[in-house]
Amino acid sequence: MAGMVQSVERKAFGIAADAVQKSLNRDREKELLKLVDLTERFMGDNFSAESYEAARNMIRNPEHKWMRYANRLLDETDPHVAKMTALNLGFQAAFLGTKTIRKMRTVHDCNIPWLILMDPTSACNLHCTGCWAAEYGNKLNLSYEELDDIVTQGKELGIYFYMMTGGEPLVRKADILRLCEKHNECAFHCYTNGTLVDQAFCDGMKRVGNLSLSISLEGFEEANDFRRGSGVYEKVIRAMDLLHKNGLIFGNSVCYTRKNVKAVTSDEFFDLLIEHGSRFAWYFHLMPVGMNAAPELMPTKEQREYMYHRLREVRAMEGGKEIFVMDFQNDGEYVGGCIAGGRNYCHINPKGDVEPCVFIHYSGANIREKSLLECLKQPLFMAYRDRQPFHENMLRPCPMLENPEILQDMVRKTGAVSTDVEEQEPVEHLCGKCVEYAREWKDTADRLWEAHPYRQTGYTNYKKK
Repeated sequence: MAGMVQSVERKAFGIAADAVQKSLNRDREKELLKLVDLTERFMGDNFSAESYEAARNMIRNPEHKWMRYANRLLDETDPHVAKMTALNLGFQAAFLGTKTIRKMRTVHDCNIPWLILMDPTSACNLHCTGCWAAEYGNKLNLSYEELDDIVTQGKELGIYFYMMTGGEPLVRKADILRLCEKHNECAFHCYTNGTLVDQAFCDGMKRVGNLSLSISLEGFEEANDFRRGSGVYEKVIRAMDLLHKNGLIFGNSVCYTRKNVKAVTSDEFFDLLIEHGSRFAWYFHLMPVGMNAAPELMPTKEQREYMYHRLREVRAMEGGKEIFVMDFQNDGEYVGGCIAGGRNYCHINPKGDVEPCVFIHYSGANIREKSLLECLKQPLFMAYRDRQPFHENMLRPCPMLENPEILQDMVRKTGAVSTDVEEQEPVEHLCGKCVEYAREWKDTADRLWEAHPYRQTGYTNYKKK
């Protein structure tokens, strides 16, 4: 019965969105205001009344920075892709899925994530310096049937958003498109090196309409190709141009280190992304994960503070750049701290191990041996649930990077084991690389948080209410 009701609601939203989309070029302001009304009618208190009014005010000002961004997005995106994004990521995942997830968290007394990140393969077509994937990664894969089963189980819990990484997920692009086609009410997103994007794949993306990409880029040509290989930068730019030409939604994934912080946040770098059609950029702090990691490349406290200010400047309501940027380590207040351990997301590696986070390679459950729900109830995930948020300062959110004593304690007490696909890493070894970093960052983080204008106190664990 619930499924039938959701189907009717989705169809009604789709019909209304179609009507708005067809009229956008006649009177865009009027139709976009209708879209806000439609969103408020369906989404209700998923967003505050102030948020809806802010959106209306922005629409009424065509010179507003984010209105120019929205107009460019509307003008350049394939209509079917735009509709499927609104339906799947907006209505299905953010609205219907969120309602179901909140209910299931209470029913099952455990964290239920909003999205699942999974690795179809650990294989890769590149031979990047310091990376093991191309050497023997092709030995590790989740079959199409396993991927399909994960999504099928996830939908029962209200999960309609699935990200994929690897390895290089587009090594499996035929299976990925097949998965998108079968589960056409879900949104899918791949983190990719971009070199396997071609016109045939763009045609497939347009056909299904529910797949977007984040393309890795670590700087300009010399820096990028030093690690990834000669000619890779040109292939990435060519892929971005092809996606842009085909009206597909994509952004970039940027890992910032002690060596590249200034380069990947320069005006020139943002202008490059925008020029080639990128809509967003996810910034990831280098994590010292793995026995052969290089903790000396972790950003200094001064560099991280620079990142904190710079990305807020770039995405400000006025000035900055017309691209949405987010830093998963410095933007914790917007998501209530750490989102891992199933609170809002979890990771499934190519061996089937269900891990709290793509950077936390410890687990006590495997999807090949247990159901998804059983994996979400594993002791390590329950420890995450019971202890989140890990710190009241949302600039110190991670149980590894800023609070390494917490991850060690949870892994020891729950009996979770190392799941690293290259070489098992004792939790003491991993967290030992973060102790000095956490100590040095503490004073800076506390000073920034004390002066922070956004005073959300973080996620309130429903078990602690």
